[in-house]
Amino acid sequence: MTNNANPALKKITGFLVLAVVLIFGGWVYWVSTSADVAEASADVATMMPPIPEGIEPVLLELELKSGTVVLELRPDLAPGHVARIVELANQGFYDGLLFHRVIEGFMAQTGDPQGTGMGGSDLPDLAAEFNAAPFIRGTIGMARAASPNSANSQFFINLDDAQFLNGQYTLFGYVKSGMEFVDQIKLGSRADNGAVTDPDAIVSLRAIGQ
Repeated sequence: MTNNANPALKKITGFLVLAVVLIFGGWVYWVSTSADVAEASADVATMMPPIPEGIEPVLLELELKSGTVVLELRPDLAPGHVARIVELANQGFYDGLLFHRVIEGFMAQTGDPQGTGMGGSDLPDLAAEFNAAPFIRGTIGMARAASPNSANSQFFINLDDAQFLNGQYTLFGYVKSGMEFVDQIKLGSRADNGAVTDPDAIVSLRAIGQ
């Protein structure tokens, strides 16, 4: 039998079917991505050592161009490092600083006023506070030079598991919410050790309720 259907009608029908497929596919991707982010956040909280009675975590609000990230800092794991981050954050030290080194599948590093990875604050360097918490996706560690006691103001957020850092760097907190915004930080060049061209910056970083 000859198909005498209106060609224009067939074309419109085809467009409608394609639109439905795209919309449904986008919805499935959004749901699965949201579930992955929520699962990652739950995982990191579960993997952290329990907080001793009488010690309260410190919450910081990290504002990025992509959205708001809440960081939970753990004074029980690294009291000196948490105190340093809170002090500098509440002074506005981190506002506008660049994510100068971002390596896909590893971490995003910031906190250098020079934007090169070689600078820090005017405060003294910190003694290492290595602990048993594992470096997994969403955890926050302090960057340092060759000496274990050379951390100052630079820190990094793990984009994936990095347990080879365990016992080598000070872990002092994790991303409580907003990891999806951390994932959107502009990546650097693998060939250049994560150096970023035209890097993203911290909009602001402040302790909540302080």
